[in-house]
Amino acid sequence: MERFPQFKQIAFVVEDLDEAVRSFHANFGIGPWRAWSLGPHNLREMVYGGAPAEFAFRHALAWQNDQVQFELVQPLTGPSIFADHLKRHGPGLHHLGTYVADHAAAVRAALHEGYEPLQSARGFGAEGDGAFAYFTAPGVPTVVELIDAPRVRIPPEFEYPA
Repeated sequence: MERFPQFKQIAFVVEDLDEAVRSFHANFGIGPWRAWSLGPHNLREMVYGGAPAEFAFRHALAWQNDQVQFELVQPLTGPSIFADHLKRHGPGLHHLGTYVADHAAAVRAALHEGYEPLQSARGFGAEGDGAFAYFTAPGVPTVVELIDAPRVRIPPEFEYPA
């Protein structure tokens, strides 16, 4: 696959999103955090393990120095790579993410290069756009996310600190 655009996101799976945003802010000064719930109510074309699936999770995003985005993800329902991670490893570092200009082309290139698809969905933006796809990369012990940011985000459920 052509070289990924610069990785911008470092993501952690957490058991309690509310506590995690407070801890990351208190310990590392990361914030402000903006949080959303994603699931069947605002996602479509949901796939997990190569098959259609319904899953839901809460996540929060925060930028540090406008260069690195941190994401915290709390699985809620259904099968997901986030729930799998908590079950196997507990809370912790989960994936690296990169924003891509042409999501469909980036996914095709990843598949062509032997990346193993794990989970994907689309439609989380206010206009029904936005997409994400998670992969394992050959020989690399982490998950990689290809992100198509929505033009307009839905309003966050909360911001911390307010």
